[in-house]
Amino acid sequence: MSYPYLSDLIKSITGTDTPLHMPMFGLCVALAMIVASTLLSRELSRMYAAGDIPSASISNTGSDGLKYRLEVPPQDVVPDLTFIVMLAGILGARLFHILEHLDAFSADPIAMLLSTSGLSIFGGLIFGTCSGIFCVRKWRLPFRSLLDAAAPSMMIGYAIGRVGCQISGDGDWGIMANAEAKPSWLPTWLWSQTYDHNIYGEVIANPGVYPTPIYETAMALFCFFILWKLRKNPFQAGWLFSVYLIFAGIERFMIEQIRVNPVFKFSGILMTQAEIISVTLFLIGIAGITICSERVTKKVLH
Repeated sequence: MSYPYLSDLIKSITGTDTPLHMPMFGLCVALAMIVASTLLSRELSRMYAAGDIPSASISNTGSDGLKYRLEVPPQDVVPDLTFIVMLAGILGARLFHILEHLDAFSADPIAMLLSTSGLSIFGGLIFGTCSGIFCVRKWRLPFRSLLDAAAPSMMIGYAIGRVGCQISGDGDWGIMANAEAKPSWLPTWLWSQTYDHNIYGEVIANPGVYPTPIYETAMALFCFFILWKLRKNPFQAGWLFSVYLIFAGIERFMIEQIRVNPVFKFSGILMTQAEIISVTLFLIGIAGITICSERVTKKVLH
């Protein structure tokens, strides 16, 4: 069963109709941003106290109307950074989804633009990261160190966001499940689901489809715990974010094998948009680890 709106979930639990017509996916995204920004603030505070990252330099206007630079702890810019990255991420996620489904967009562009579902996580990642780098440069912070600080937060944010996909039934499920291949010890709901009452109103025949958002949440949480354990690594700035890129690439490439997405021809090879980006992230991550693998006794402030 899917619960596209908060009122649907409340009615399922209590049997009461409420006017809380708030999208569950949006609520989960909001929760993801809160958790991610809280962890980022905590990590920046730790790095600042350890001397691994300098103060942020922000533009301010005095009582005389003149502008000057104000030095503040890096964790103080997290609220502004979160808002900018979230906005850019949503725009990027929508744009990449449109590019992936141009036929549907051509048929009804307004509906796709205003839809509360249909977002590409990689579009959000790319646009969000680029906007974040712009802000970091503007605030004169070392972007490699900040990306390292953000890596665990980005991963757990992704895990929580996928919970929203699962609850709302937003179409990010997998291909039709192979009922005969299901291990006898595995609960049926972990192998296949029909996502009744999903936000698209799509009827899924038995035995159902693979609940890929559940798998992605589990994999992302696993990756988060590894990144969190590695955050005090002895390597150069940028190493941890490179590990994040490798994890993100592998995780999404694996899940694409049981997902339904448009296929493109890339250098003579048939791949989905997500597979192409996954491979790219993986290769960038490998390059980043190679470049940043030198051990340092004290991380250098850029």
